[in-house]
Amino acid sequence: MGVNGSPKYNRVLLKLSGEALGGSRDYGIDLEVVETIAAQVKRVHQMGVQVAVVVGGGNIFRGLAATERGFDRATGDYMGMLATVINALALQDALERTGIPARTMTAIQMPQVAEPYIRRRAVRHLEKGRVVILAAGTGNPYFTTDTTAALRAVEIEADVILKATKVDGVYTADPKRDPTATKFERLGYLEVLNRGIEVMDNTALTLCMDNDVPIVVFNLLTQGNIERVVMGEEIGTLVGASA
Repeated sequence: MGVNGSPKYNRVLLKLSGEALGGSRDYGIDLEVVETIAAQVKRVHQMGVQVAVVVGGGNIFRGLAATERGFDRATGDYMGMLATVINALALQDALERTGIPARTMTAIQMPQVAEPYIRRRAVRHLEKGRVVILAAGTGNPYFTTDTTAALRAVEIEADVILKATKVDGVYTADPKRDPTATKFERLGYLEVLNRGIEVMDNTALTLCMDNDVPIVVFNLLTQGNIERVVMGEEIGTLVGASA
C-alpha cells in the first residue's frame, strides 16, 4: 500500500475482455455487469487514480474463431476491432451515468462515434481526470487486444496493467478442471514465456518485459477488487521482472 493508505499506482491501464462484459451471456453485452464495472472504476477514479481502459470484443465477434472456419484473418480481425468499439461505447455511457467523464478513443477512424486515438491527447484526458477507453485494438489485424493493452500501457506510461478476468489469478492448471491446481502469487516474465503459461499472448508479454510494465491478473467479478489491486493489496497474480 502507498503512504498513509494512498494508492500504490497513479496511472493504471485496465484490460477488460469482451467475455467479461458479456457476463453470463453467450453473446452480447450484459449491461448489469457493465454498470458494476463502471461503479468499480468510479471508486478508483475518486481516489485520484488515472484510469485508461482497453476493451476486447470477444462477446460480439471473435476473429480467430472465424478464421478457423476459413474466414479471411484480416477481415475477421477488423470485425473484432469494430466489436470493441460497441463495448467501449457501452462502458463510456455507464461511466458517464455515474458522473465520471469518459472518452472513447479509437484506433480506427470513425469521427461520428469517437475521437481518434492520439497518444498526447489520451494523456491529456487522463491528466484532466477523464477515464479514457481505448477501442479498436491497435488498428492493425494480427494483433490481439492483450497486445493493445501492453502497447497503450507503454505509450501512456501506465504504472501497471490490470488484467481483469473471471478467475482470481494464474494457476498451474485450470482450477475448474483440476482440483490440485495452485495459484501463483508472483511470476517472472521469462517464466511465463518459457513455460507457456496463459497470461497474455507472447507479443504482449514481450512488450511488457522490454518496457518493465508489471501485470496483475485478478478476478473482476469480486466486488471492490479493482480498488484492492490499486491500493496494493496482494490479490491475484503479479507478473513482473522477477518471480
